[in-house]
Amino acid sequence: MRTKTLKNNKINVITLGCSKNVYDSEVLMGQLRASGKEVTHEATEDEGNIIVINTCGFINNAKAESVNTILEYVEKKEQGLVDKVFVTGCLSERYKPDLEAEIPNVDQYFGTTDLPILLKALGADYKHELLGERLTTTPKNYAYLKIAEGCDRPCSFCAIPIMRGKHISQPIEKLVKEAEGLAKNGVKELILIAQDLTYYGLDLYKKRNLAELLENLIQVEGIEWIRLHYAFPTGFPMDVLELMKNEPKICNYIDIPLQHISDNILKSMRRGTTYAKTTQLLKDFRLAVPGMAIRTTLIVGYPGETEEDFEILKNWVQEMRFERLGCFAYSHEENTHAYLLEDNVPQEIKQARANEIMEIQAQISWELNQEKIGKTYRCIIDRKEGNHFIGRTEFDSPDVDNEVLINATEHYVKVGEFVEVKITEATEFDLYGSPIK
Repeated sequence: MRTKTLKNNKINVITLGCSKNVYDSEVLMGQLRASGKEVTHEATEDEGNIIVINTCGFINNAKAESVNTILEYVEKKEQGLVDKVFVTGCLSERYKPDLEAEIPNVDQYFGTTDLPILLKALGADYKHELLGERLTTTPKNYAYLKIAEGCDRPCSFCAIPIMRGKHISQPIEKLVKEAEGLAKNGVKELILIAQDLTYYGLDLYKKRNLAELLENLIQVEGIEWIRLHYAFPTGFPMDVLELMKNEPKICNYIDIPLQHISDNILKSMRRGTTYAKTTQLLKDFRLAVPGMAIRTTLIVGYPGETEEDFEILKNWVQEMRFERLGCFAYSHEENTHAYLLEDNVPQEIKQARANEIMEIQAQISWELNQEKIGKTYRCIIDRKEGNHFIGRTEFDSPDVDNEVLINATEHYVKVGEFVEVKITEATEFDLYGSPIK
């Protein structure tokens, strides 16, 4: 028996996957709101009668989560709890014919570039004048700023070019206007995202132009931190480091997914670099910006990864002492170059290797955090959770890095504001401290 009605439609947007998807959902919701639609994000109570699922199609676990979420809402539709289910995003872009055949009860599937068509299906018009305006879902003090879409890199394991297309940079003036709008709404920290920050500007300005973009964003009143995510190691524009060192608004932090370090694996991955070049790049980073935090991501269990390759990777992780590191088991993805190779590392060995890398990193992180005890750091307070206010230093990105916990039963700090915090104790991935009055 149907319990919902098409009167007073309320659209609930569900976001799965990475920060790029978060950004896309925010743009979608901004457009819907501008058309007078009632819209909510990941509501669990009174979740609305129209569901839009923004999916991820990157690796097996993410694909499984997306499919399970679609099935969950199709079931709710069949029970009469919701009226319509629409699916968009990377999974839908990559597997639309398969999804239409396997889960036909979804009202319509859309790809990553189908926003105007999706809006039309939702009874809204695409408004070109909404330049950069969106309904942010992050805490009010930070927001993602997507500076480019797509990727031109030929990495063998990656399906992103299939789902997101070729690299397209956003013009500097557009990004500055978007940043100004965010700042007026109280955003203090911009997290710059793209499939590849390193490539920014090559298509528009015929040169790597990340530094010029940063110089313009620094001028935006109200923005106090700018953080860089997802740089590529080959062709990195080194003028960015000089800017990072001298400009307090640019966090001494970079997320640079390196994936592996064994020359055999790097060559097969088509990364365009070597053990020696990557190691030198990291040394150059730390020489140019002493004390910077480097976050990286690694893949283990890639086809043909031997025990020797893994030992090289392990030893290198111990030598480099990354401030932040994530490690994933290789996922064999259709239509990628690596799919032609035999996926010959058993799943249990992939997982064991990932666990081993993370154990090494946990010890490194613990040692680095112990060195912070007694020191004072400027922190942004993101939220209050239970008996703690939760903040971050400039060396930490939301959701993936360390957090600074302040006892809320003893201290009061304002969410969304900066505060000086003296670190009193530390674990592998968290710091505890007291605000300095």
